[in-house]
Amino acid sequence: MPNRKKTTAFFCSECGFESSKWMGQCPSCHAWNTMVEAPVVPASAKAAAAGKSFGLSEGRPRPVSLREVDDAAELRWKSRYDELDRVLGGGIVQGSMILVGGDPGIGKSTLLLQVTRNLAADGRNVLYISGEESLHQIKLRANRIGEVPDNLQFMCETDLDTITEILLETKPELCVIDSIQTMVSGAVSAAAGSVSQIRETTSVLLRLAKQTGITFFIIGHVTKEGTVAGPRVLEHMVDTVLYFEGDRYASYRIIRGVKNRFGSTNEIGVFEMRREGLAEVANPSEYMLSGRPEEASGSVVSCTIDGTRAMLTEVQALVCRSNFGFPKRQATGTDFNRVSLLMAVLEKRIGLPLSEYDAYVNLAGGIRQSEPALDLGIAMAIISSYRNRPVGDKTIAFGEVGLSGEVRMVNMADTRVAEAAKMGFTTCILPYSNLRGVKQHDGIELIGVRSLKDVAEVIN
Repeated sequence: MPNRKKTTAFFCSECGFESSKWMGQCPSCHAWNTMVEAPVVPASAKAAAAGKSFGLSEGRPRPVSLREVDDAAELRWKSRYDELDRVLGGGIVQGSMILVGGDPGIGKSTLLLQVTRNLAADGRNVLYISGEESLHQIKLRANRIGEVPDNLQFMCETDLDTITEILLETKPELCVIDSIQTMVSGAVSAAAGSVSQIRETTSVLLRLAKQTGITFFIIGHVTKEGTVAGPRVLEHMVDTVLYFEGDRYASYRIIRGVKNRFGSTNEIGVFEMRREGLAEVANPSEYMLSGRPEEASGSVVSCTIDGTRAMLTEVQALVCRSNFGFPKRQATGTDFNRVSLLMAVLEKRIGLPLSEYDAYVNLAGGIRQSEPALDLGIAMAIISSYRNRPVGDKTIAFGEVGLSGEVRMVNMADTRVAEAAKMGFTTCILPYSNLRGVKQHDGIELIGVRSLKDVAEVIN
């Protein structure tokens, strides 16, 4: 019998590893049950795509030294949103490819529509390509955010070859692809959204961005685990990966950079969803503390650091006697295992009989944080709720708690104290080892504690 060439192969949805047969575990990234079957791209199509230069460059490229590279070629555009520009490292880099992921309905398309409107208002030619919405639907959404300039053009298309021809003809400075899972390349005989299609379409757009200098914003769907759907190699190909976080039923949104070739990945941007679109929150501490109860036990304000930004967060705890033999534990917004560890330390080191009580810990506002500096705030909230003694509305606490009950030093303590003083807090409980490096701020008293025993004396 003649040998028939296989038309399908198995790809790892995490790293993109290719295999001729199915395997339970990927030999490349060692992930389980991630191999999916997809059509193989013909060798001729691969060669044609690899050598495609879009008719822009002639001759073979040659190696150059860094002295020959113009260091002024990197241009950054301001989006008029300081929160987004901070996450991007100072602005949008020309010729870069930015992947934006997030849950459905969280505001990805709305934010990019607002950003493209601002860039078009600055005189830049922008093209918004949608594979999910019609032009009428886009106009209904655009009417909420305000007037859209004429140099912001829209197109509904999913065929990659047609999109490439339009981009080479119109030569926009920025292009939005909404979303990459809807794009289809004729070189791959697979359904839209498959591993092969996503990898091929992203590869073509990446070459187009580097050869023409067009900046791309790509919207990506996410899986139930919260990662961008498709092969993990998609995140490796792009220059920047941004994730939208937050409860879609709450009004706030947090945009976080998990990869950035042109800036830090520690910064976050905070937005609020309003009727007219997303509005940036310049002071997230004030926003997160709005509606905080007065003189309530089990409520303590702590301070976390995201990148260079200090943000105050209310930690709530409710401790009540268990009606069953097995006490219930629940943590919302922070690490459950960390809360269980802190409760064990409180029971062992200061004698709280928490094994007989149910305990619920919550970070107000739906925010999610797991920084060790939250330990002291969580411990104080649990003690306050157990004793039914309020800590004080103008008191803030931060510090890491060890297994021996000691309160350990945290970084950027002076920045945290300065944020607390700016928000009107009068008392700050912090690790004793941090006192030496903190400047005295007007109107706030610093109390250094060495262990949880010192903390228990404060809440008396």
